[in-house]
Amino acid sequence: MAPHVDLNAGAPSGIRWFLTGIDRLGRFDGWAGAFCLLALTCLMLSEVIARAASNFFGIGPGVVPNAWEYSSYLMAAAFTFGAAMNLRGGGHIRVTLVVGNAGPRLKKFLEIVSSAAAFAAVSYLTVSMVIFTWNSFSRGQVSISSGTIVWPPMALVTIGMALLALQFLARTIRAALDLPLEDPSMRASNPVE
Repeated sequence: MAPHVDLNAGAPSGIRWFLTGIDRLGRFDGWAGAFCLLALTCLMLSEVIARAASNFFGIGPGVVPNAWEYSSYLMAAAFTFGAAMNLRGGGHIRVTLVVGNAGPRLKKFLEIVSSAAAFAAVSYLTVSMVIFTWNSFSRGQVSISSGTIVWPPMALVTIGMALLALQFLARTIRAALDLPLEDPSMRASNPVE
């Protein structure tokens, strides 16, 4: 195993502390997303087993109550929780036609501008989700189908979006300081690569 290399070492100390903190939050973000996917898998398997037990053996109700609703919450949380770590690891989809053919100065400029624009857009979505979640909390909104309080899953999605916004901010800073934009240690391992 290769020794850990601090990819933020070239940043001034105060900024290095911030970037390292964002990386740690990104790792937490990825683990939270993985947990949500595991819970989603278990929920869907229990639904399949319940259906099979009902159809083939005539036992049980054949469904897990509210499984589809809760799986929707878990999928939304998994998507937003995995996004920050995916961005830092370089797993996001990019169209590199312009950036790939640009010189170093133009490439740096494009990385800064695109990361800053993404930070602004995701920040706007995060603020909107905070307002949406707060309104749901203050009104005591519940799901029509199950009576579940809906602000906790909304809060999970909001946290995931906030962490993605912070990762875009960190990417903007890294691009401006000529630091590595992606951390290969945060990539999902793929035996094909």
